[in-house]
Amino acid sequence: MKKRATYKGAGVDIESGKRFIDRIKPLAEATYDDRVVGGLGGFSGFYSPPLSECKNPLLVSAADGVGTKLRLAFELGFFNTIGIDLVAMCVNDIVTTGARPLFFLDYLATSKLDVDKCAEVVKGIAEGCKQARCALIGGETAEMPGFYHPGEFDLAGFAVGMVDAERVIDGSLISPGDKIIGLASSGLHSNGYSLARKVIADSGMDLAETPGRLTRRLGETMLEPTRIYARAVIGLTERVHVHGLAHITGGGLIENIPRVLPDGCAAALDSSAWKAHTIFQLIMDSGGVEWGEMYRTFNCGVGMAAVVSSQDTKEALSVLESVGEEACVIGEVTRRGAGEPEISIS
Repeated sequence: MKKRATYKGAGVDIESGKRFIDRIKPLAEATYDDRVVGGLGGFSGFYSPPLSECKNPLLVSAADGVGTKLRLAFELGFFNTIGIDLVAMCVNDIVTTGARPLFFLDYLATSKLDVDKCAEVVKGIAEGCKQARCALIGGETAEMPGFYHPGEFDLAGFAVGMVDAERVIDGSLISPGDKIIGLASSGLHSNGYSLARKVIADSGMDLAETPGRLTRRLGETMLEPTRIYARAVIGLTERVHVHGLAHITGGGLIENIPRVLPDGCAAALDSSAWKAHTIFQLIMDSGGVEWGEMYRTFNCGVGMAAVVSSQDTKEALSVLESVGEEACVIGEVTRRGAGEPEISIS
């Protein structure tokens, strides 16, 4: 008699999916506020936006992943912080507009659902949402046998925020003489890992060891989660007239700060003004990476940059310090002449 085919036999275990929902439901619910309508498990998530807080509300959205940082998580078998990275990469983009994050959705695709491992990932996502003060209202977990390597998965995140149209921060108010404040990163964050991993592999460094001047094992240092700046930026915009904000992600300082500069303006940064984590020096020394490549690939110690007028600089630094940020003036906006670069770092 011919054996009957089943979905489970093809590699998709629906019962495992149900157990997974049961595991992550309390994690998601811990991020809810009174604007979340309904609960996890339906076909869609509902959220009642605080429209009365804005005269002309605009929704702001962002989607992102964590890149090849996932590869390190697989190698080390450590999954409870990678979800924080996922939230950070999305909400840090949103807050550069002055928007307040409202809710978050995630997408996790794998060859075969490992309930324990994936629950650790969602635990990190929930923690990231708590830090960003947004609600995890839904997502999708896809079991796709034969599509991904066994034991591996991919992640994507989607965030939605809201800002009053009259308070959107778009860089248009930036002018020569403005100061650029850098908010310290927690490390590599979630960009440049293809280069970082290549340097580690080529130099023969061991993730379980503590090379150079690192204070923790290399693997732990590399998996340090991305800092979430939502609370700091929102607090700053409530006290200071912020002219521009740049999330230092892929493209590093060289590519991201110019994205917020209006025509005729350039950024002049002083690299001696801030202290970068030793992981950046280790990568540069071990791989023979030039500074120009470092600044174009990594955040090099600055995870977020805020542009404010010179008279608001002292207040801005005070606000950031009060919410636990390590911040300092890293440069200023200058007038850009024809043919001159958008950014210089001395």
